[in-house]
Amino acid sequence: MENLGSIGYSEEQIELMNVAASFCAEKSPIEKVRTLLDDAQGYDGDVWQEIAELGWLAIAIPEAQGGVGLSLGEVVPIVEQMGRRLMTTPFADTSLAAQALVAGGTEAQQEEYLPRIAEGAVATLALNEAHGDWDLHNITASASQSGDTVTLSGEKLLVPYAAQAELIIASVTLDGAPRLVIIPQDALPDSALRRETIIDETRRTYALKLDGITLPASALLDEAKTKTSFEHIHLTAVLLQAAEMAGGTQAVIDYTLDYLKTRKQFGKTIGEYQALKHPITNAYVDYEKARSHVYSAAHCFNDQGMGEIATRMAKAACDKVYGFAADRAIQFHGGFGFTHDCDAQLYRRAAIWHASQHGDGAWHRAKLADLLF
Repeated sequence: MENLGSIGYSEEQIELMNVAASFCAEKSPIEKVRTLLDDAQGYDGDVWQEIAELGWLAIAIPEAQGGVGLSLGEVVPIVEQMGRRLMTTPFADTSLAAQALVAGGTEAQQEEYLPRIAEGAVATLALNEAHGDWDLHNITASASQSGDTVTLSGEKLLVPYAAQAELIIASVTLDGAPRLVIIPQDALPDSALRRETIIDETRRTYALKLDGITLPASALLDEAKTKTSFEHIHLTAVLLQAAEMAGGTQAVIDYTLDYLKTRKQFGKTIGEYQALKHPITNAYVDYEKARSHVYSAAHCFNDQGMGEIATRMAKAACDKVYGFAADRAIQFHGGFGFTHDCDAQLYRRAAIWHASQHGDGAWHRAKLADLLF
């Protein structure tokens, strides 16, 4: 395959990267991250409003629906910097929901919802179920249509920021075929959402009970676009997660290096010992490789075939290096590293969470084997 692994940057990417780096560093210092661990909402509403005013939610939304009309490649540097600072916002989830509408929404749905998202409405996707299969077509939740209404049944798990989302786009089966349906927040019964406890405490997810939710048939996304919508949603989610993981990896390596350069034992800084110097060097080398995969994926995301390969390679590479770097950070901090007070555990939890969503490294490598051989 020609040009496999090509990489490039747009001027917009570079500008957004610089702005996002400064913004996320200012708005999400580690003390703020820790404060939000106990917050019911899990993110700062004022920061979210600032993100909307910066126009970041509109970047990959077409101009005709109130967006900027750029590509997902311009969203990647923002998500990367959010991952670097462990910034807790529904930005990636809302961007993903917007892409579901771009790929699979009817003209009326795009006209109604995309401008609202571009202006700051929180949106999310409900794709996960109890079976834990990363194949989005494995759906047990269902819908039945009677005339102009659709009634839902089943349960979705790990729905990010569902309590704050103005709309939730859920996957269901209708007449045995996968479909996507828009659930406005005001259509949810009081008992529909249940807060979940997950390993990454910087995030908020909910179980969503669909039983009895009745919607107009116009809430269904375009049936003819269902297949391409599922493919676009999956790869977009993988791309954005890889970007967030790359940012987190950079941060945990920097955090660990600071400790290795200052902590002394037996009269020497511990970073002088080869047992610590070599693993952190390996982590940094692998991080640079993984980040290159991320920006290669961002560069060729829309290229048929090549985009999927590059995106899966990015997630597989980031999964491996983020887990390794965060694990080494805990080990290198000694007994303190195993405590809640050490920030290394925040990154390790984030690495485990990201690996569990939309396919871990081994799963994507298996998919790559089918694509490449």
